Amino acid sequence: MEEDSGNTHTRFLRMAIALAREGMASGAGGPFGALVVRDGEILARGVNRVTTWLDPTAHAEIVAIREACDRLGHWQLEGCILYTSCEPCPMCLGAIYWARPSGVWFAATRVDAARAGFDDELIYRELPLAPEARAIPMTYIHLEEARALWEDWEAKPDKIMY
Repeated sequence: MEEDSGNTHTRFLRMAIALAREGMASGAGGPFGALVVRDGEILARGVNRVTTWLDPTAHAEIVAIREACDRLGHWQLEGCILYTSCEPCPMCLGAIYWARPSGVWFAATRVDAARAGFDDELIYRELPLAPEARAIPMTYIHLEEARALWEDWEAKPDKIMY
């Protein structure tokens, strides 16, 4: 792991924890906070808003990623660092990989979250299973129209890859 020279990472992690505490105390959602930082400047802040927005995807990291991308006018966060109060869940981890920040720093582990009732282990266990073996059954039906859609995408001259 990269060294925390000058305590910069620690400072931003403490800010993410304080943000999580504020969100939790205000009733916004669970005890999670996140910051997106580029060149020492905070571009975005996010707190968990799952219960207030009635949105299961409104995790602190997702909220911060969306705000940062909007502010930057781009769907990727190259050159940015995501600071989060807790190790990202599988959904947030996927979003992080899509957003491509330069790094992620977190202050608590998924084990800490599980002790508090936020247990994502089911999802981690489900990921390597075949779709039909998962707790929520997923069924594949081969349709030629689906293959044609992908062929059209591959041939599209003005597509924007992401």
